Amino acid sequence: MLNIENLSVSYGSRPVLKNVSLQVNSGEVVALIGPNGAGKSTLIRAASGVVPVKGGRIWADGQELSTLAPMQRARLLSVVPQAASLPPAFSVWETVLMGRTPYLNFLGQTSEADEERVKQALQRVDALALSERRIGELSGGEQQRVLLARALAQSTPILLLDEPTAHLDLQYQVHLLELVQGLARRDNLAVLLAVHDLNLAARYADQVALLVEGEIRAFGNPRQVLTQELISAAYHLPVQVVPHPFADAPLVLPGSSV
Repeated sequence: MLNIENLSVSYGSRPVLKNVSLQVNSGEVVALIGPNGAGKSTLIRAASGVVPVKGGRIWADGQELSTLAPMQRARLLSVVPQAASLPPAFSVWETVLMGRTPYLNFLGQTSEADEERVKQALQRVDALALSERRIGELSGGEQQRVLLARALAQSTPILLLDEPTAHLDLQYQVHLLELVQGLARRDNLAVLLAVHDLNLAARYADQVALLVEGEIRAFGNPRQVLTQELISAAYHLPVQVVPHPFADAPLVLPGSSV
């Protein structure tokens, strides 16, 4: 599991996260929602060790991250970052193969098992046909699928995703989140997913954490968190929450801000 205890992060003198505690269990997807500037991306980056923390602790699979070397962390957590800049001259295959770096020997050699992991990861995101293409030739949506494949090739028990549906059309948004949900179930992964679309969170998350001004304001299943009162207050916008017409989930309908 991923366990975040009283996490605080500041940029200079400005606090961004304030004593955030959050747990993501194996086999479940936790969606992190909240308005722009709430600290969602910072929480993902702090959990992955990219951003230094001011206070608190982060445990991954029972090990405190601050005590681990980078390669050890990379065997526990994989990350799909937001709007990452990928090297344009690398092929898709080479880029996804980078996910196997924590497992290479001291000579940096890849094995047949590493190659098979890369192939499986590309197949899972429907990108095997792109293997020989250069990253610079891909659309934003195709690059996003490559980022997910690279994280899957890393074969970690914890998966962190920061707005993974950005740049994807509706078909691939649904495909990707169904894939992530299936991975959590089938491979017993702990998945923390930062997402803007509240209705995607409602359909594909087991638990939802509402982050506002660096603090967790609500945590629970989608019906407990995606309520008219909580969402209206967090986003400063009137909303109506109704049952989804064909899914077992709430549906958030925004009102007018005028």
